[in-house]
Amino acid sequence: LYKEVGSRMVLVLLVGDFHVPFRAAGVPPKFKDLFSSGRIGSVICTGNLCTKEMHDFLKTVANDVHITRGDFDENQTFPEHKVIKIEDFKIGVCHGHQVVPWGDRESLAMLQRKLDVDILVTGHTHKFEAFEFEDKLFVNPGSVSGAYSGLNGDVTPTFVLMDIQKNEITPYVYHWIDGDLKIEQMRVYKKGGKGSSEV
Repeated sequence: LYKEVGSRMVLVLLVGDFHVPFRAAGVPPKFKDLFSSGRIGSVICTGNLCTKEMHDFLKTVANDVHITRGDFDENQTFPEHKVIKIEDFKIGVCHGHQVVPWGDRESLAMLQRKLDVDILVTGHTHKFEAFEFEDKLFVNPGSVSGAYSGLNGDVTPTFVLMDIQKNEITPYVYHWIDGDLKIEQMRVYKKGGKGSSEV
């Protein structure tokens, strides 16, 4: 299920909004199988792991794990936001409950400019979304467990896997729908916004 694209490929897993065990029983087993492939180089988590067990689980997926604090996280040491450099990209991470209105593009763009990043990864809405705005890429990986939110009671479990090669990213979104795994390849995003499009 992972496409081999040259030797410089870096696979980055984007996940968030677990809410296990409070709003969801767990991560779909098929997702866990994919996470344990040994091929994922970095994990970026938007937060709301909620328990130490979920944090420990992410540390088994990759050695390089980055987590920001969600509004339901018991671990108060997670930062509000974080900036990570992978290949040629600066990636900003924030849970997203701090961005008002939630999921608003203009508000997200303000945070992106404040962090001075090429890609902004946020969560909180529990709904996958990816779009380009002002030549920057914005990704919300959704809820990996399908946990319900205050905005939506029927949530499809999703995560995003980014194949990063120097100055290009090919994102893939994984959906767990009615017991079936659906994988959607998004358009390639190049640094500076050339070649990317809304999904």
